[in-house]
Amino acid sequence: MTEMNSARNEKKNMGKGGGCFPSKNKITKTTNKYANSATKSTAADTTVTSPTKNLKVFIVFYSMYGHVESLAKRMKKGVGTVDGVEGLLYRVPETLSEDVLVQMQVPPKDDTILELPSPLELVDADGFLFGFPTRYGCMAAQMKAFFDSTGLLWKEQKLAGKPAGFFVSTGSQGGGQETTAWTAITQLAHHGMLFVPIGYTFGADMFDMDSIRGGSPYGAGVFAGDGSRKATETELAVAEYQGKYMAAVVKKLVHG
Repeated sequence: MTEMNSARNEKKNMGKGGGCFPSKNKITKTTNKYANSATKSTAADTTVTSPTKNLKVFIVFYSMYGHVESLAKRMKKGVGTVDGVEGLLYRVPETLSEDVLVQMQVPPKDDTILELPSPLELVDADGFLFGFPTRYGCMAAQMKAFFDSTGLLWKEQKLAGKPAGFFVSTGSQGGGQETTAWTAITQLAHHGMLFVPIGYTFGADMFDMDSIRGGSPYGAGVFAGDGSRKATETELAVAEYQGKYMAAVVKKLVHG
């Protein structure tokens, strides 16, 4: 009798969902649970996303007599030819006094180009092009002072992984078209940034020997001479190309 009663109780419990086969109520409850989840998932999938913002290449430079600035402006044009990427021009602060600048006959700055408000603004960029004239084969003191002010960004490695390139101005052919860029790579290395040279990707004009031309595999360049020489169309074309080249690299790194 005891065994028969146990068998009846076991069969009764199985009908309530306590055994191998769940009851109908149990199945209905489970189905509703997943139905609700499916509804929530569908609602999430139909959420409208905001428009994609343009990627930003900061073209940050120091220019005393306007040679580096002329390259910077053409670089901005080159950056703008790549869809979804925009170039922004910024000056670094001047370190010389107004009296000294007057004595050196430095022309007025183009006031349409803003001075970078703070080194901390660099974190908003997706890539960089840094331009500066040479001083004995290295960057000008104004640009070095700017890099020296990025200590907080260096401490927190806020710029690590971001691509950057250089463009320069020198007084003569042996004045540092390559070494000025080469010695600046240390700034990028300590920030963990990626140096992006142009190599010889500009093409045949990189090998042209018929005219004097600044620039190197490290980046665009211009010969300033005594200050009166202006950038040639070839020098400006290399600068524009470098802007386009950097924009394409930035876009590939961000979007793949």
